[in-house]
Amino acid sequence: MLEIFRNYKEKILQLFSNDIGIDLGTANTLVYVKGRGIVINEPSIVAVNQKTGQVVAVGAQAKEMLGRTPAHITAVRPIVDGVISDFEITSEMLSYLINKAQSGHTKLLGPRVVIGVPSGITSVEVRAVRDAARAAGARDVHVIEEPLAAAIGIELPIHEPRGSMVIDIGGGTTDVGVISMGGLVKSRNVRIAGDRFNSDIVGHVRNEFKLLIGEKTAEDTKIAVASVAPGKVPFEVIIRGRDLVTGLPREMSISDQDVRNAIGHSMEELIEKVKEVLEFTPPEILADIMQRGVHLAGGGALIRGLPEFLENALGIPVIVAIDPLTAVVRGTGVVLNDMAAYQEALLRSDDELVPTE
Repeated sequence: MLEIFRNYKEKILQLFSNDIGIDLGTANTLVYVKGRGIVINEPSIVAVNQKTGQVVAVGAQAKEMLGRTPAHITAVRPIVDGVISDFEITSEMLSYLINKAQSGHTKLLGPRVVIGVPSGITSVEVRAVRDAARAAGARDVHVIEEPLAAAIGIELPIHEPRGSMVIDIGGGTTDVGVISMGGLVKSRNVRIAGDRFNSDIVGHVRNEFKLLIGEKTAEDTKIAVASVAPGKVPFEVIIRGRDLVTGLPREMSISDQDVRNAIGHSMEELIEKVKEVLEFTPPEILADIMQRGVHLAGGGALIRGLPEFLENALGIPVIVAIDPLTAVVRGTGVVLNDMAAYQEALLRSDDELVPTE
């Protein structure tokens, strides 16, 4: 009888409320709406007027303002290394995104939300995510660790007693997760990801070519020519910045070899962190991973030559997920469609979360 009541209650709530999945990333935030798919993919950036405290722009509009604002307007990233650094600005950003996702489909009750967060974050950081989502108007908030969400999104059989491994290379962090029986067996959250590669490119161009470029230029360069192994055809891109010798504007051509030199050390460091996770993985699960391979997700999976580079370093097949950028948010969508099946994968509000190494 109680089960029947719960089913009716769930159906009634669905009539008056939206279900929304959010990949709350350092670089980009993606939003999935049940029944409609992924409706938003915007940078996690907010422009704020320091004089009035008002939010000027969110997402793509705010990103265009990076490095181009007057003194009283600041473009900030409220998510640093995958966790909330500015609670109020994050609430404003989530409120904007949730309202935009519901535009034209607003219902009486606030939405039920599933949010992906990095593995191993503390209970305080999880509580901050929940509180920010509730402050943005969410009725019910569930939190899931990103390696699990990515595994669900790329349709790995996480409930089976067989091991799977996911490496989610995002903007602020890389999540390495070993999964079996619906949970994380081993995981590690590493602060070597897209933003670190951008900083490497800025530093390399400054030191080698005496040219100062901005973060946005470094990111565009990374997307255009980044690779970890020489290709048959070299890539080049024109970059513009300030000459550190003359102080005047200058442009120059930068090649894929220059970018490889810039990010090489960080890539080697990332490989070592992945090896450390494998060292502590139970041998039976390791045997499964050797047979089924490692799955790459996140924006970093698109770096040219990375699968082959990882395969040579680890001695394990490496597979890039289909549409790796949306793997996590697609996973939150699958969870929303069948909450009961994935209840164990969701973090409880009273969990004391510590990294498993």
